[in-house]
Amino acid sequence: MGEISTRTPVRPQPEETARVPRARTPVVPQAGPDAAPRTPGTRAQGSGEAASRGRGAASRGIALTVLCFLVCCGLGLQSWTAMRLTGFDLGIFDQAVRAYAHFELPRSPIKNVHHEFPPGFSLLGDHFTPALALLAPLYWVWDDPRVLVLAQAALFAVGVPVVRRIARHCFAGADPRTVRRAADLGGLVYALGWPLLNASYNGFHEVAFAVPFTLLMLERGLAHRYGAAACWAALLCTAKEDMGLVVGAFGLVLAVRAHRAGHRTGRITGVGLALAGPLVSAVVISWFLPAMGGPEGYYWSYGSLGADPGAALARVLTEPWVLLQVAVAPAVKVAMVAWILGTLALLPLGSPTFLLALPLLAERVLSDNPNHWPVINHYDAFLWPILLTAALETLGRLHRKGGILSRRWAITGIALSSAAAVGLGLGLLVRPDFWQPSPDKRPLATAAELIPDGATVEADNTIAPRLTARTHVVIADGTPRGADWFLLRVKDRTFPFASTEDQRRQVELLLAHGYTRVWQEDGTVLLHRTTRTPIPGMRLPGPDSTPIREAVPGDVGTSLLLR
Repeated sequence: MGEISTRTPVRPQPEETARVPRARTPVVPQAGPDAAPRTPGTRAQGSGEAASRGRGAASRGIALTVLCFLVCCGLGLQSWTAMRLTGFDLGIFDQAVRAYAHFELPRSPIKNVHHEFPPGFSLLGDHFTPALALLAPLYWVWDDPRVLVLAQAALFAVGVPVVRRIARHCFAGADPRTVRRAADLGGLVYALGWPLLNASYNGFHEVAFAVPFTLLMLERGLAHRYGAAACWAALLCTAKEDMGLVVGAFGLVLAVRAHRAGHRTGRITGVGLALAGPLVSAVVISWFLPAMGGPEGYYWSYGSLGADPGAALARVLTEPWVLLQVAVAPAVKVAMVAWILGTLALLPLGSPTFLLALPLLAERVLSDNPNHWPVINHYDAFLWPILLTAALETLGRLHRKGGILSRRWAITGIALSSAAAVGLGLGLLVRPDFWQPSPDKRPLATAAELIPDGATVEADNTIAPRLTARTHVVIADGTPRGADWFLLRVKDRTFPFASTEDQRRQVELLLAHGYTRVWQEDGTVLLHRTTRTPIPGMRLPGPDSTPIREAVPGDVGTSLLLR
């Protein structure tokens, strides 16, 4: 939409029949049952009502922001209390940000050792996430993994006032009551959005920064603040290496809209972002990550298209139909897209902003990695700002065409999104059993307290985050690492073991080669290394280590909602 001009053309008034100046007499309001006297107090009363409405809008905005923070924080702390947050991924991010807090590169022994990365490997060679360094000062206040849970909830909550501004842009020109409703309902749907609840339930991830950066980029674009939009786009590229593709799509949409509105600055900014965004992603993936030690092609998950990007591109150019073949098989991919769009009543499809979601959706539907297909992980939170903004833009356009249709679509979208939010997050908060660790996990907390500070530990993935702040911990993974302490369950399967039998064999191996059982309860075993007897198969990554990828369990990706 173009800018609304404040210049009103001056229409020539018809000439008066006589040029004799007329005496101006005050107009006295007519008396009547409905006539309100126009006194100086009337204007003051109108100003007071406007101020009251402003205060009411501000209060509702604050309430929705606090609601978002409390719900997301509640789900994260609930998962911590119930011991659902594990070494992968909370322990990894905790170690990385703690390293930033000590002015070091973001290193994580949990990630490095388990995946056989060379010693000193930085997570900047794994994913391009320099934005995480912004959280380092929090560790100077409270050195605990839960600080990341609180930070992510706060970053999600920051999006509430931004979404409310986006709603006002989308409904510009509507009556004030409609604008207020759009802002309030948009803020509410965002605050309780099921993608944010899922991300909070699963702990911390770099999506914490992607959500507010994306929203601020979109809002500044709608406000025609092109310089600020470009700045937020640049920051978005620091959240993850593929965000440059989102920035590129945003640049295309911005350039077209600015061209139609006659905004030369916006057109130039949009073209620049359309070129710079994909270029940044290409440079980061092809040069920066390898320069930081990341193995080339480590995260290539598109074997159905080709063995590498070059082979995949060649096949797509010669057999373009392969994209559709891969995108719809298995059928859970189709269900994923239907769920993501259906929970907003397909409204995002009515806006060009939806184009920003295509790179992220393509990454998932074309992937061979089953972890990318369900809708219970953090991946959907990357899409949430884009989809909600596109839905609001569609509703704003429908409202301008006809209010009844807009209201019906809005009600449908709110109902579907709310139902998903209740099922995937809000319902869990009110269940007492979800606030307690399962019986097999409780002994882990007891045993962890017996491990002294500063010790080297191989720990069950479930308990690892509770040891990162005071020990040198890696996860127990089937390969002996020679740590001073070893803590593992043997009756319930734990990541990354394939079976409980493998876990029992690991314990028996260590007991036969220098370890002593210190504590045992309900299938949880704590061992202490008392002699330096050589352990068969013991290995620590060295300078020439070849990183390995995780084998995905067979039950992953078979259901949209399998936790």
